[in-house]
Amino acid sequence: MIKQAIIPLAGLGTRMLPLTKAFPKELWPLGNKSILENVLDECFDTGINEVILVISKKKKSIKDYFKKDTILEKKVKNKPELLKSLKNLNKISSKIKFVYQDKPKGLGHAVLCAKKLIKSKHFLLLLPDDIINGKNSSKELIAINKKTNSSVIAIRKVIKKDVKRYGIVGFDNSKNLKINKMVEKPSVKNSPSQFAIIGRYILNKSIFNYLGKQKSGKLGEIQITDAMNAMLFHENFYGCKFKGKYLDCGTINGYINSFKEINKK
Repeated sequence: MIKQAIIPLAGLGTRMLPLTKAFPKELWPLGNKSILENVLDECFDTGINEVILVISKKKKSIKDYFKKDTILEKKVKNKPELLKSLKNLNKISSKIKFVYQDKPKGLGHAVLCAKKLIKSKHFLLLLPDDIINGKNSSKELIAINKKTNSSVIAIRKVIKKDVKRYGIVGFDNSKNLKINKMVEKPSVKNSPSQFAIIGRYILNKSIFNYLGKQKSGKLGEIQITDAMNAMLFHENFYGCKFKGKYLDCGTINGYINSFKEINKK
């Protein structure tokens, strides 16, 4: 049973500057909750009971967000909906642990920062820029993991000219979606398929061995795709074509469109 999840939050949010200079985008509203709370709800709905948030010292406000505030609770004691929201944050805080990524050295390094806290064979990794609305995609990944006892990656088909924007997977078997390669932002000509990696993963904790040996790539970052490709020689990976609607909160326009979609009546 998968009971732990990692959510990396230490990124600088450069695509959203200057709006992210003082206020992390993960705390921006999406519906009546923050982006981060939407992702946490997805976790807890699957039965996850511990979430490791990887933050930087500049994002201390994320840690503060989940702290109990007795004064505020007294202020809104006659406003039941507001009080309920604050108390819900208190409940969430008991299921959260924080680790720090001091320098922005890439997604692979962020995951490696949580190594000491991961106890079970597999764990869930969620990227908060990616929201999947209408269906719990993590549950879909967990169902495949139960059948295969393997690592699983969320994937979606993109139009051919857009493959250069994503990590793209190739398949050993396109029927059962067994993956045999992953290529980061390939050219259209060299792309192994049109299926892009979306920010939901179930990974064997053996990933930490590969990340620990991984050399820095572009911009001095440790890329998780490189580590997963190394794992492919020894372990199985499967794709999950999730059923929910993909929303991109990683750009200003994407966030605005996501906000509109979540707030549809």
